Amino acid sequence: MTTENPYQPPVAALEEPVVASETAGGTLQDGIEGNYDFEIMDVIKEAWEKTYGFKGTLLAAGLVIFLIILVINFGVTFLVSSVGLEENFIVALINQLIFMAIMYPFMAGIIMLGIRRSVNLPINFSMAFGYFSYTLPLIIVAILMTILTTIGFILLIIPGLYLSFAYFLAIPLVVEKNLGPWQALESSRKAITHHWFKVFFTYILMGFIYMISIIPLGIGLIWTLPMMVNVSGILYRIMFGVEDARQGEGHLV
Repeated sequence: MTTENPYQPPVAALEEPVVASETAGGTLQDGIEGNYDFEIMDVIKEAWEKTYGFKGTLLAAGLVIFLIILVINFGVTFLVSSVGLEENFIVALINQLIFMAIMYPFMAGIIMLGIRRSVNLPINFSMAFGYFSYTLPLIIVAILMTILTTIGFILLIIPGLYLSFAYFLAIPLVVEKNLGPWQALESSRKAITHHWFKVFFTYILMGFIYMISIIPLGIGLIWTLPMMVNVSGILYRIMFGVEDARQGEGHLV
C-alpha cells in the first residue's frame, strides 16, 4: 500500500545529474578498445569554437616558453664555449637532453591546456608550467617514440608514418592518466589504431588550415595555433576522457 500523498504538488527536478560520458568523454579502457568515434569536421568546428577565450592564455604561455628555451639554449652554448669544450657527440647529447628536459614538460602543459579547454575546465597561464614532476617519464616517452618511429621509417616508411600519428597522445596520457612511458605509448597506439585514418586526416586538414593561416604575414596563427592545440584536446577527450571533468569539476568559462 502506497504512502504517497495524492494531493502533493509535483516536484520538478531542478538539477539533472551530469552523465560522465557526455561531459568528460570516454575512459582509458574505452579508448584502448575502440569504443569511440568522431566526425572530422565536427572536431575541426569545435576546435575553432573553443579558440574564443583561449587564444590569449595559450599564446602568452607559448611566448614565455619560447623565451625560456632561447635563454637556456644561449646559456648552454655560452657555457660550452667558455670552458673550452669542443662541439663533440657528448656535448651535443648533453645539450639535447637539457632541451628535452625543458621542452617536453612545457609541451605536456600546452597539451593539457587544450584538454582542459575541451571539457570547459578553468585554465590559466601558469598551468603550462606545472608538469616538471613528469620530466623523466616524458623524456623516456620522447626517446622511445623517436627510436621506434625512426625504425619504422627505415622499414619502408609506412610503419614510421603509422607510429608518428599513433603515438600522438602518449604525452598527455603520462600526465593526465599517470601512465608509465611504455603503457602511455601503447595505450595511444591501440586507441588511435581503431580510427587511424580519421586521426590522420584530421591532423592533415588542420595542418592545411595552419599553412594557409601563415600566408597573411602569419596573422592567422593567432587562431590556428590554439585550434591545433584544441584538436588534440578534443581527440583526447573523445578517446580517453578527462578525469577532472569526470569528478564534476568542469564548468563553463
